[in-house]
Amino acid sequence: MNTEEAKNRIHQLTEDLNRHNYNYYVLDNPTISDYDFDMLMKELEKLEEEFDYYLPDSPARRVGGEPVKDFQQVQHRIPMLSLSNTYSKDELLDFDTRIRKLTEQDFDYTCELKYDGSAISLQYKGGILDKAVTRGDGKTGDDVTSNIKTINSVPIKLFGSGYPEEFEMRGEVLLPFSSFNTLNKAREEAGESLFANPRNAASGSLKLQDPSIVAKRKLECFLYAFSAETYPVSTHYETLRNAKDWGFNVPPYIARCKDMDEVFAFIDEWDNARTELDFATDGVVIKVNQYSVQDELGFTAKSPRWAVAYKFKAEQAQSRLLSIDFQVGRTGAITPVANLEPVQLAGTTVKRASLHNEDIIRSLDVRVGDTVLVEKGGEIIPKIVGVDLALRPEGLKEFTFIENCPECGTKLERNDGEAAWFCPNAYHCPPQIKGGIIHFISRKAMDIDGLGEEKIEWFFDEGLIKNAADLYDLTYDQLFGLQRDLSDDGVTSRIVSIQEKSAHNIIQGIEESKNVPFARVLYALGIRHVGETVAQKLAEAAGSMDDLRKMNQLELLMIEDVGQKIADSLLSWFEDESNIAMLDRLKRVGIQMEAEKAELKGEQLAGKTFVVSGVFSNYSRDGIKDAIKAHGGKLVSSISAKTDYVLAGENMGPAKLAKAEKLGVQIIAEEEFMALIEP
Repeated sequence: MNTEEAKNRIHQLTEDLNRHNYNYYVLDNPTISDYDFDMLMKELEKLEEEFDYYLPDSPARRVGGEPVKDFQQVQHRIPMLSLSNTYSKDELLDFDTRIRKLTEQDFDYTCELKYDGSAISLQYKGGILDKAVTRGDGKTGDDVTSNIKTINSVPIKLFGSGYPEEFEMRGEVLLPFSSFNTLNKAREEAGESLFANPRNAASGSLKLQDPSIVAKRKLECFLYAFSAETYPVSTHYETLRNAKDWGFNVPPYIARCKDMDEVFAFIDEWDNARTELDFATDGVVIKVNQYSVQDELGFTAKSPRWAVAYKFKAEQAQSRLLSIDFQVGRTGAITPVANLEPVQLAGTTVKRASLHNEDIIRSLDVRVGDTVLVEKGGEIIPKIVGVDLALRPEGLKEFTFIENCPECGTKLERNDGEAAWFCPNAYHCPPQIKGGIIHFISRKAMDIDGLGEEKIEWFFDEGLIKNAADLYDLTYDQLFGLQRDLSDDGVTSRIVSIQEKSAHNIIQGIEESKNVPFARVLYALGIRHVGETVAQKLAEAAGSMDDLRKMNQLELLMIEDVGQKIADSLLSWFEDESNIAMLDRLKRVGIQMEAEKAELKGEQLAGKTFVVSGVFSNYSRDGIKDAIKAHGGKLVSSISAKTDYVLAGENMGPAKLAKAEKLGVQIIAEEEFMALIEP
């Protein structure tokens, strides 16, 4: 076979195999045996390798290439907003009434199942998959194209015609229950921690750095939304029908409904039938079908006005409560966890359920030995919501909450206004120390490659680390060859050890974390009540760790989104000598302790402070805040006599309006603000 013949054969095999994949994974109608498919695939792989010729949509190269070191951030052309939720048919009738008041156009609805997975955006150019991006924060997400390509139902090259040159399909990446159970069984046999639910497993799989591992997870991808500059047809329902012909896995769980009666019929049908599905669904999404009406209705700051999610009532099952354990969280909070007789619920076997806190236990009067009602409605783990008192055996003792930490023995405390008991021994209680380090290395914090929860617990148990700063003292020689016995029966020996490549990756990942921006360093410290958003605001306001440490309570309270709890937590954290010692060590090894200076578009607002309230026409709420900072202005969270401007949008809070007027602070509208920042 000469080169030209080989290329022609590669083109033909690629086209045939992609069509067979579509028939099998999307249409569920295979037209070729598994054996014949495998033979064609082997022929393609051999020709591609021999002639070094590959097409961009080659089915043989869905899994390939080097593992991804860092996922690139991609800004969504249109934000991936959340949907408003409803929980009753009366609320749906209100939704319908609102829409009919806002438009005089004729319209109908589409109803689709709400899939409980991880949202994804597939971007196509010229009929070829260009990028696959996670939802992220709705504005930007991670480029996970190499991992999405491992999902056989995702088309790399589209069939047919009629689609725009550039467009986007959005959907959900799922892990079917059957694949989830197989995955957890394998993890259990390997001594690894189990995934809590299919949604977490799907989301975690997309962030794996090795596509070959992702391919083994058997993920599925359902597509349900189309976005482009122009629409080939006039309705959402027609678009999805066309998208299926183009090669997309558009699920069949969809109906076109002319009114609310038909919407309710769809909901009732699937509220019963959903238990027979091999994937998780927690409701129905109702959308206005006509694009012209969608455009007329538009969006609020958080969600489209033309769509709503109806949530099914959480699934429930009965089981017997065998015992109650107490877990110590990263912040010291004590969580009671129920051990149950195994029961099937929402497609998975449930053995443990949350009891949340002492107040919940008392209100339900839960006792060991009771028959309890377990509910699963999207939580990390199921929860106990009731007790069948008619089945309570005689003589069951009333349950009493523990008084001392189950890990370190410290007397538990409970703050006024808080439901949870917690262990105050933050710096010597093993689960809190380990939890803090695990948080420190997590992806949204220091993102240290090669480390995870299991390795942190391992290194801690070996005495290699006692706090986050100790990570930067680890050496290759300490890690290479480190062994651990994962046997859980006390008899069988199952030794694992850190190999050369793994040791090298850990040390390299620790070194690279020194480049993580200051805001993420601040978040990584795990200061109570300081999440990602607050850490970003603190970094912007203070500029450096040293300056943040010098701030008093009043100065902290003036920072946007910082309230009394956060201010008190920061002051308390910086008063602890062990925290300061750890900070000094981190600073010495080169961790970023200063924020990068943002590039200003202008200085028209230099020295001016703003409070932002309401909804705006030309900016999102975050967008207008970014514009203030980009022109030298400063954001504060509360109005005081020192505030220069209150930037008021639609539906401004009446309390802020009254306070601004009382203090004589200038109130400006969006148009006046835009005039202020004009060059």
